Amino acid sequence: MKVFSILAVILLFGTIDFQKNSPGNELFVVITTADAETQMMAMVLATQSVNQDVAVRILLCGEAGNLAIVEYTSPVFAPSNRSPKQLLTGLIERDITVEVCGIFLPNRNFTESDLIPGVTIASPPEVAGYMKQDNVRYFTF
Repeated sequence: MKVFSILAVILLFGTIDFQKNSPGNELFVVITTADAETQMMAMVLATQSVNQDVAVRILLCGEAGNLAIVEYTSPVFAPSNRSPKQLLTGLIERDITVEVCGIFLPNRNFTESDLIPGVTIASPPEVAGYMKQDNVRYFTF
């Protein structure tokens, strides 16, 4: 009985440790949609993933890149009474990597100084290298 209990504890903690370090424990979220409700759900899922110890990286492209612009305001959604931009800011405060596509700024009347603090410009070669890693799951919204 004692051996069984010890074995059960080892298996339990070994499984927990394995799950934290297993492939697929990184989430790459690419948001391109202009639809604010979809943006909100992407941010909710990213936040919940971070809450479950998943490393999250966010890439904002197309109209979704506006979330990274200081002057941009996004709508508020129930039940949290928060906006996609507020959730994005919260993720940045938790040290999540947030980038805009490399072609976002050059094709608009914005510069890097228009980005909210914590958002950087993605390097396509670096992003491509990140995406091909076996432990990265890729989601688009």
